Amino acid sequence: MLTVYLSGEIHTDWREQIIDGAKELDVTFSGPVTDHAASDDCGVAILGAEQDKFWHDNKGAKLNAIRTRKGIADADVVVVRFGDQYKQWNAAFDAGYAAALGKSLIVLHGSDHAHALKEVDAAALAVAQEPAQVVDILRYVLTGALPG
Repeated sequence: MLTVYLSGEIHTDWREQIIDGAKELDVTFSGPVTDHAASDDCGVAILGAEQDKFWHDNKGAKLNAIRTRKGIADADVVVVRFGDQYKQWNAAFDAGYAAALGKSLIVLHGSDHAHALKEVDAAALAVAQEPAQVVDILRYVLTGALPG
């Protein structure tokens, strides 16, 4: 059995593609809160309003960090997706945190990000371009079976 933490970009269905593709595998998935508004506003919703946007964001980031740290620490494999549309500094941080903990790291991004993410890619055990490749990696790790 593998526990896999799915980190990064929240604007596409890459997580669902991996989870659906790995249905027959003995894998448990976890990840961050992917409801953007809930993630941004969790701190003030739970701990009270802030006048300054910095402190609003700071409260949310700290509460999200509790979930993220626990998820990454408990994971056997961490998959970090970098999307095309937004800069995901948090995803880069999660990849670095996972690497620092010695987690098996799979990075997922298109070829257009290869240069910008070269240090992140160098820390990864695999760099995939498609969610299906991540599923193939998980299948191979668990069963030794190659695709096809």
